[in-house]
Amino acid sequence: MTINRELFDQVMVPNYAPSAIIPVKGEGSRVWDQDGREFIDFAGGIAVNCLGHCHPALVSALKEQGEKIWHLSNVMTNEPSLRLAKKLVDATFADKVYFANSGAEANEAALKLARRFALDNYGEQKSQIISFNKGFHGRTFFTVTVGGQAAYSDGFGPKPGDIAHCDYNDLAAFEALISDNTCAVMMEPLQGEGGIVSPNADFVKGVRDLCTKHNALLIFDEVQTGVGRTGDLYAYQGLDVTPDILTTAKALGGGFPIGAMITTTDIAKHLKIGTHGSTYGGNPLACAVAEAAFDTVNTEEVLTGVKAKEALFRELLTAINDKHNVFSEIRGKGLLLGGVVSEQYKGRAKEFLVAATQEGVMSLVAGADVVRFTPSLVIPEADIREGMARFEKAVASVVANNA
Repeated sequence: MTINRELFDQVMVPNYAPSAIIPVKGEGSRVWDQDGREFIDFAGGIAVNCLGHCHPALVSALKEQGEKIWHLSNVMTNEPSLRLAKKLVDATFADKVYFANSGAEANEAALKLARRFALDNYGEQKSQIISFNKGFHGRTFFTVTVGGQAAYSDGFGPKPGDIAHCDYNDLAAFEALISDNTCAVMMEPLQGEGGIVSPNADFVKGVRDLCTKHNALLIFDEVQTGVGRTGDLYAYQGLDVTPDILTTAKALGGGFPIGAMITTTDIAKHLKIGTHGSTYGGNPLACAVAEAAFDTVNTEEVLTGVKAKEALFRELLTAINDKHNVFSEIRGKGLLLGGVVSEQYKGRAKEFLVAATQEGVMSLVAGADVVRFTPSLVIPEADIREGMARFEKAVASVVANNA
């Protein structure tokens, strides 16, 4: 059997359009394809590979747990899930943890819990969910409808109801929308897919205050921002605002599929036995790997290092831009960064991604106008500098083709 890009078209549902490159090996922040070509990874599987590829702590945890027990139903609990849950509780505002397999599932659980909490405490009329335009919360029908990008939810029939949207960072619009019938507000503490947009301090605090005023639960979707990505363990910790429910996935497993919803005891009690569930949620293999990732990231050395690496990324991106003038702004926080393309390249961010791949560096986009970088949190400085040198060649090639 020949394993190549053409086989994808033969056997896979065509909802993805992957590049011709098929990576087969990774170590740290470097990846090699079938032909032995090397790439520096500034994408991290879209903010997932928080410790790069094949980190020794994660490989060790996987091997060790793989020789113990792989799966149990939730008729029984298991040691890795209990250890990880205790560490999540000890490190955050939360008292209780629910495990899932992905960010979308964690968000689904959060939304269902919020609706059940409101129903139990206030009645059926309190069902409205507010989220923000350009937000992204997953691909289940509920989460994609809550997400603020209609193109992802259109075309599948009637959508879940009583969901409203307003612009991110527009506190006046939000205040006009929220009411005593609002059960929950879901927001990213830094919009990822929507273009790497940070919240204004007054906005995020205003949202918190208005949720409290109207007895609405504030849900922070930290699927992309969580587990050290912004330089804090969770982004809320750097915003001086505490949500009622928080969701986490992506980097939580360092590449192994896992998600979690965390909340307080008073809210959690409304997911009574049988009201929600997940076959693989709390899987021992996933939780063992996630515990190793969590322990590695949740250190002063790594979290401080993220902030230092952000400064280096910004310095090198600014130097590239000073020379080629392709970005109007570098925005984001920690190692969730985006270069907003200038007017001349509007709608063409993907051209920079394609050119970067050709030069041996993996990057991302966040919409049509932002080139996104979400590398390993422990990427060495030498790899940052080499990757940026390659990225500059890519930028130069786009500029030359545009001349």
